[in-house]
Amino acid sequence: MSAGALVSAPVPDASGASGSPGAAGSGAAASGAAGSGAGAGAARPWYFSPWVTVPVPALLAALDALLANDLGSATEMITSMVAAAALLLRKRWPLIALLATLPGMELSNIWLAPMFAVYSVAVRYRNRWPMWIGGLLVALTQFVPWPWGDFTLAWDRTTALAAMYAVLTAAAPIALGMLVTTRRELAVRLDELTRGQERERRLLAQSVLSTERARLAREMHDVVSHQVSLISIQAGALQVRAGDPNATKETARTIRQLSVKTLEELRQMVGVLRAAGGDAKQLTPQPTLADLPRLVAESGLSCDLEADVEEPLPEPVERAAYRTVQEALTNVRKHAPGSCVTVRLTRGSGSLQVTVANTAGSPDATPLLLPSGGHGLIGLGERAQQLGGTLSATPTPDGGFTVAASFPTG
Repeated sequence: MSAGALVSAPVPDASGASGSPGAAGSGAAASGAAGSGAGAGAARPWYFSPWVTVPVPALLAALDALLANDLGSATEMITSMVAAAALLLRKRWPLIALLATLPGMELSNIWLAPMFAVYSVAVRYRNRWPMWIGGLLVALTQFVPWPWGDFTLAWDRTTALAAMYAVLTAAAPIALGMLVTTRRELAVRLDELTRGQERERRLLAQSVLSTERARLAREMHDVVSHQVSLISIQAGALQVRAGDPNATKETARTIRQLSVKTLEELRQMVGVLRAAGGDAKQLTPQPTLADLPRLVAESGLSCDLEADVEEPLPEPVERAAYRTVQEALTNVRKHAPGSCVTVRLTRGSGSLQVTVANTAGSPDATPLLLPSGGHGLIGLGERAQQLGGTLSATPTPDGGFTVAASFPTG
């Protein structure tokens, strides 16, 4: 036997005995599978425990020796019983156990002990050389009778049958051992694949959740910025009209309505965030281009709306266009109060063009002192990019600003 065969890497066999370092990968994967999937509760059946798989083959081999040999022959009984006892070592030292069973097979009529031993070699070792060498030894031992001097090789039917029996005696346990090893490796690979798919599902769910949260954040930013800027304008008007009771009451009523509306929209969107598995249909409000006239009328700005859109467009496109106009008007109120705004929507060939242009703000107007996170235009760019469109925001030479977006309608 070569040194390479003696140190070849074993794999765990059916009893659960640990292998050598060469099988560390499979052992680690198997332990991981036990930890993640089956766990301690999915232990092997009792007949796979070492208390069964170690003594039972030895007892069967001893019974084979008692039934097949002459009880009065000391040579046959001693060699066959040594072969049966050697099976007790087949889990830890399968090669030694195999070599110990060969004299019993040669000098007596046993065959069960060598078959158990060569099966253990086939199961234990990942390197196939020990398995093939062990199978060859078993086949030769079965084929060549004792004493060797009486053996003559003749090309007849008896020799052919003897050779066939010898090959089957060695090949059957080897095939079974390879089947068990392959099945165990497939189980480990299947568990790794299952855990990999589970990780992919978790990552996909996290990605979808992150995308949904980003979309909700954009919606909340647009709604809150717009509504709060309107509230700020009305509060400023309330200060100016403090001497007129009727105007003060009307402005206070408007502030109250805007505040209630803002809180209601926030409550609806927070409900979507809390709902597990909420979809886009639950996201409210969902404004469209039909709501643009009301948006422009309530903006508190000197604003002209030019909408050349007659046919309905896809809902995502209409919602993105509405949010673009809403955010642009909010920015005008923040940074250029008193300016004139033009909102233009044009239906082109396969796209919707949205342009919001404002002049320079009035020097007498006081800008709204509202906090800004700088995410408004970023959110608009993300909306346009998701729909396959474009967005640009550029200042004009006269001190104004222009926000232009293009959304494909196909």
